[in-house]
Amino acid sequence: MPEFEKQLDEKAAEAEAVIKKFLPAEEGYQKTVIEAMNYSVMAGGKRIRPVLMMEMFRLLGGSDMELIRPFMAAIEMIHTYSLVHDDLPAMDNDEYRRGRKTTHVVYGPGMATLAGDGLLNYAYETALKVFFCKEELKPFDGDISDRRAKALEILTRKAGIYGMVGGQCADIEAEGKAEATEEELIFIHENKTAAMLESSMMIGAILAGADKKTLDDIEMAARKIGVAFQIQDDVLDVTGDEAELGKPIGSDEKNEKTTYVTLHGLEDSKAEVKKLSDEAIQILSGFEGAGTFLIPLVTWMISRNK
Repeated sequence: MPEFEKQLDEKAAEAEAVIKKFLPAEEGYQKTVIEAMNYSVMAGGKRIRPVLMMEMFRLLGGSDMELIRPFMAAIEMIHTYSLVHDDLPAMDNDEYRRGRKTTHVVYGPGMATLAGDGLLNYAYETALKVFFCKEELKPFDGDISDRRAKALEILTRKAGIYGMVGGQCADIEAEGKAEATEEELIFIHENKTAAMLESSMMIGAILAGADKKTLDDIEMAARKIGVAFQIQDDVLDVTGDEAELGKPIGSDEKNEKTTYVTLHGLEDSKAEVKKLSDEAIQILSGFEGAGTFLIPLVTWMISRNK
């Protein structure tokens, strides 16, 4: 795995450089909220979502990186805002993420809330920069023919009430229930977690020239990856090492959350992770070159220990 890890570090560094380029300058009367925004974004991590987007773009023949960079930065801003809000006292009330203090601990809950709001809005400001790129794109054979507009529609929908926000809503309502149903749980996983992975991979594909059939296949693969990723996260919340994870374990039990593990147990949860992973990889195997980095990345994501 050392060769893969080297590739991942290189691609994460490339994504990091893109993200930094689009961050707002820390100045003016709004300087504090911008500092909190940038503190949150620069908390580290492997930049999985922008890396997935970049990889799908290149895999499907995309060449002009100016098309994809605004969306790479935007997807990470949206992901980060969701973490900032997720960590708030009104939500999960976590004090550490990726081994350092969360935004609300450093800047206070009010400023952290504003930082999340700022990141979400600034993500859309950033994504709109794609319309400044002069690259000619062939029409898309789906519901929206303009590929830039379709990419923006995917980004906004998957982040909103029919995606991540909707999943977060169901997640909050499931807390404290005697037991959420499996249907509710899968809805939460497909929307709270998988939707943003779908967004990443679909935007990379649409801007590279994918047709509707290809886009639908990628959406399905990403959904399976996202659900498997979240079930693995639930497993790690029970079995993981706090120092290695960089965040507290046992938070699901503390918050009285029903998880796949509480419904099915550890062994069946691990088996479901493998099943979904295999199904996703089977779809992705149809794309030439996917075995070089994309499939190892998916395998690493789903089998991770942190």
